[in-house]
Amino acid sequence: MHRSRSGARSAARARTRIAAGFLGTALAAGALLAAVPGTAPARTPRTPAPAGIAWGACPEKPVPDGMRCGTLTVPLDYGAKGKADAKGKVRIALARLPATGPRAKRLGSLVLNFGGPGAPGVSTLATDPNAFAELNKRYDLVAFDPRGVGRSAPVTCGGSPPEGGAAPVGPAAELAALRAVAKRCALDSGPVLPYVGTVSVARDMDLLRQALGEDRLDYLGFSYGTRLGAVYAALFPHRTGRMVLDGVDTLTEPLGEQALLSAVGQQRALDNFLVWCAHRQDCVYGTNTRTAKEKVQALVTRLDATPLTGEGGLRFTGQDVADAIGVALYSQKAWPDLADALALVERNGDPVGLMQLGGPEEPPPPREEVAGAVAVPADNASAALVAVNCADDPDRGDAKASPVAVAQELEALQPVFLAASPIFGPRQLMTVLACYGRPAGTDFIRGIDRPAGIPRILLVGTRGDPATPYEWTEETAKRLGNTVIVDYKGDGHTGYVASRCVQGYVDHFLIDGRLPSGTRSCPAGDS
Repeated sequence: MHRSRSGARSAARARTRIAAGFLGTALAAGALLAAVPGTAPARTPRTPAPAGIAWGACPEKPVPDGMRCGTLTVPLDYGAKGKADAKGKVRIALARLPATGPRAKRLGSLVLNFGGPGAPGVSTLATDPNAFAELNKRYDLVAFDPRGVGRSAPVTCGGSPPEGGAAPVGPAAELAALRAVAKRCALDSGPVLPYVGTVSVARDMDLLRQALGEDRLDYLGFSYGTRLGAVYAALFPHRTGRMVLDGVDTLTEPLGEQALLSAVGQQRALDNFLVWCAHRQDCVYGTNTRTAKEKVQALVTRLDATPLTGEGGLRFTGQDVADAIGVALYSQKAWPDLADALALVERNGDPVGLMQLGGPEEPPPPREEVAGAVAVPADNASAALVAVNCADDPDRGDAKASPVAVAQELEALQPVFLAASPIFGPRQLMTVLACYGRPAGTDFIRGIDRPAGIPRILLVGTRGDPATPYEWTEETAKRLGNTVIVDYKGDGHTGYVASRCVQGYVDHFLIDGRLPSGTRSCPAGDS
C-alpha cells in the first residue's frame, strides 16, 4: 500500500485491529464483525453503460493543482434479478489528475487503488500525487473510494473507533458484545453493507472504465488493490489493459491462515529491522539480535501488564507497541525513527516516539470541506476492512458453537500463532473471529484459476514485506497464470516508491508496454 506515514499508520492500524477483541478487548473486536456475504458473479445481468462523469470541485481541501472530483452512479446489487439497479444505486466518489505532458502523447486513464480494504482513494491521491509524476506525464491519474469506503456510501459501526474501558468478563459476555456491535454495524451502515466486497467493486471499476471512455482498463494497485486488480482481470480478461499489482495479496487463504502468514511476515520484517539496528552504534538492544527479539517481547509483555501514560493522558499498552512497530515496518525510511522511539521508551519510559509512529492518538484536525459533501465516519476504515474481507471469504466457524467452544478453539491455536511471532501472533490470532457466525462470502475469488484470455500482468513482491508476504506473490502468479514477477529484495510494504529498479520496470510497462518474461530481480538499497 503506497501512502504517506500518516496514511500507512491508518491502514496498518486498521489491519491489526481486525485481531483486537476477544479475551481482552471484546468491544473493539465487535466492530470488526460486520461480516456480510459477497455477491456471486455468475448470474449477473447485463449492466447498462454509465453516463459520463461531471468533474468539479473536490469535497475536501487542500488538493493538488488541477485535481478534479466527481461521482459515478452504479447498481447497488449486480446480482438482482431483472434490472441490475433494481435494488437501488450507489454513488462512487472519484478524483482525476489530468496528464501533465503533451496531449499528443497522452495514453489515457490509469486507475489507482492504494490498498486497504478501507483506504479511500481520493484523499490518498490528494496527499501524495508526486510519487506518480512520471506516470502522470502520460496518463490521467484516476482514483476512487470503493463502495462502503470514504465518501462512497461509507459503512460504519457507530461513527467512532472503539473506545477502551472495561471489557466483558467471560466467553459468553464477550461473544454477546461482539454480536451486539455487529448488529449496530448493520443498522448504522444502511443498504450498502450487504453489497460491499471485491467482486462488486471490480464490477464498479468496469463501469468506471466505460465512463472514462477507455476500451481497456490500465491499472496500478497496491496491497489490497492487487486483490481487486486480480479479480477484475478474472472477471473481464478481455477488457484488462496494462496491469501492475504491487504488494500482492492472497486470493486463496482463509482469514485465519492469512493472519498466521501475516504474523510470520511481520516477524520477518522485525527481525530484519533488529539486524539493521544492531549495526547502529546507539541501538538500545545492542548487537545481539537474538536477545534483542527477547527484549522487544519483554517490552510488549511489560506494558500490557502496566501501561504507560502518553500525551493527553492516553494509555499506551504492549499491544500499542506492537501496532507502532508494525506501522514503522511498512517503510524502511521509518526505521531510524523506530530505533529512536524504542530507545526512548526503554530508557526513559516515554512512549511519545512510538505514539507518533502508530500508537493511540487524538483525532486529526478537520480539513476544509465543500458544503454538502458526504461525511466520513471516524470508524469507516476499520468497519470497511472487516466488511470487505468477510464478503470475500466463504469460510466461517460454527455459528452454533458455544462461547466455551470458541474460547477452546482460540486456546488450541494460540501456540501456533505464538510460534509464528510472540509479538504479532496474539493480535493476528483474533482474526479467526472476524467473520465468526456470519453468512459465507463469495467463493469466486478462491476459485480463480488461470483465467482464459488474461493478458500478461506484472506482479511486484518485496521479500521483507510485513503486510503481504512474498509467498503471496508466488501464489497469485500461479493462480493468474500469465504473469511476470519483479522480486524486490528490500524491506517495507510494496516496492514502487522504495526502489528505483522496481519503479523502472513498472513505468516502462505502463508507459511503453515493455515487459520481459520470467522473474526479474531488484536489489535492496537502490532507493
